Amino acid sequence: MPRTIFHVDVNSAFLSWSALKQLQEDPDSIDLRTIPSAVGGDVKTRHGIITARSIPAKAYHVQTGEPVMRALEKCPQLVLVKSDFRTYRSYSSRFMAILREYTAKVQQASIDEAYMDVSDLVQTREEAVLLAGNIRKSVRSRLGFTVNVGVSENKFLAKMASDFEKPDRTHTLYPDEISEKMWPLDVRDLHGCGAATAQHLYGMGIKTIGALAVCDEALLKSFLGEKRGEYLHKRAHGIDASPVDPVRQEAKSYSNETTTAEDIRRENYASLAEPILQQLSEKVSSRLKKDGVFGSTCFVQVKTGAFQRHSSQTQLKQSVNDAETIYRTASGLMKEMTDRLFAKGQVLRLIGVGMSGLDHGEYRQMGMDDWLKANEQNEQKKEKQKRLDEMVLKIRERFGEDALKTGDCSILSQDKTDRNSFM
Repeated sequence: MPRTIFHVDVNSAFLSWSALKQLQEDPDSIDLRTIPSAVGGDVKTRHGIITARSIPAKAYHVQTGEPVMRALEKCPQLVLVKSDFRTYRSYSSRFMAILREYTAKVQQASIDEAYMDVSDLVQTREEAVLLAGNIRKSVRSRLGFTVNVGVSENKFLAKMASDFEKPDRTHTLYPDEISEKMWPLDVRDLHGCGAATAQHLYGMGIKTIGALAVCDEALLKSFLGEKRGEYLHKRAHGIDASPVDPVRQEAKSYSNETTTAEDIRRENYASLAEPILQQLSEKVSSRLKKDGVFGSTCFVQVKTGAFQRHSSQTQLKQSVNDAETIYRTASGLMKEMTDRLFAKGQVLRLIGVGMSGLDHGEYRQMGMDDWLKANEQNEQKKEKQKRLDEMVLKIRERFGEDALKTGDCSILSQDKTDRNSFM
């Protein structure tokens, strides 16, 4: 029997969640989702990159990953708000909890999207569409934001379907619908096909997913490499056998990367690459802290205009998870590596930052800040114990030595007036 897989994706997640928080704090404020707005960068200085945008902002061709200043050139009235990852994690947690009310077979793909295997819940396509609608309605009514749900027989096609018209829509993309719904799309819309790869395919005369599907696989492999060529050819035919895996594997590393909106060269490195490095370092730090882990190896990676990946790493004196240290280390690594690439005439299209060599803090040497914090906690414990000892003494003075023993709660049954007299 074919599976039934959902891909549930929050519409403009960071922007939507920022909008909801703002409305909660000021109900009379305008809903950011209804105007050209974006999340990212330094709101006051208007530096940094765009990390999320509203649907009205998309009409001005504002792109995620592009510098804030460029977005403002496209849309001078663009309203900017700063990132708020604490709020994002809160909404994400509640969002995932709703999905798990329907089935335990939920695989969280990122902070704002998840796959669901609902094969046991539905028998027909009509039932699948109805269930998807119920999920959308539940999220919208209980949490206040909208999601798209893609429905298919595998994860890849469900993901493709959820990217169709937005917001708050259910779309199907079953294997017998591929030629009608997916093949006419631009090849850059194929999930897993980056902007640089799309440009390479354009150069081969392949402009649509359908053209990619009928292209000779051996030719693709010769131009894109064995693995890349095989992957794209399979995806163009909607082939994907990967399971929905609800078990979260312990990560061996934490990393984030982004494809840049334009080529990075030596002359624009400082204005484009540095803000991206800082944003990526903050994301990696946030994920490390959320899981309570530290990393002792910092690494950076890039992809050049020639589709080649380069990486560099360094071992730290002790494991860390703070954004400042990660950014400072990553920035040094990246500068050293890219100087060599720029000298060879290379340009950058992708930048990544990550941490590996993970531990839970058991191998960290205690620095001055750690010592001060631990000492403060110890003093607090001592003060708490002192107050407890004084309370016990007062109880025994009032009710006798046998009134209170270790593990004895009988004093709590005394008259409320008596108890309040020594509290």
